[in-house]
Amino acid sequence: MNPVARIHQRITEAVPEAGLALLLRVGIATPFFLSGRTKVEGLLTITPSTQYLFAEEYRVPLLPPDLAAHLATYSEHLFPILLVLGLATRPAAAALLLMTLVIQLFVEPGGWPVHLLWAGPLAYLIARGPGALSLDRILKID
Repeated sequence: MNPVARIHQRITEAVPEAGLALLLRVGIATPFFLSGRTKVEGLLTITPSTQYLFAEEYRVPLLPPDLAAHLATYSEHLFPILLVLGLATRPAAAALLLMTLVIQLFVEPGGWPVHLLWAGPLAYLIARGPGALSLDRILKID
């Protein structure tokens, strides 16, 4: 075996897929959840500033601003929690990837470098699943 292949094998053995998947789940859940928390007061009360942003700046097509604000805010809370738990991981990651696409196309087209950073872990989780350290695996859902 050549030296590059040996290094690759050692790295692969040192970083188990379960740990990598957990790291990706928590890592990608964090910015979405923190963004959701900026949109509410208390537990889940949408702030007036959030209402304003969706009415005047974000303007997601096909959705009334009030509905878009609620959907985005609740999604930024629910799906990251599901990812951290490793529960319904693939659908949760797909929902956040769709949200990322909507943000890229309609809200912040210049944000593609950050959106690519979000898309990578989400695509991995959709393709590979949550890993062994997840409720999906414990419940034999995935």
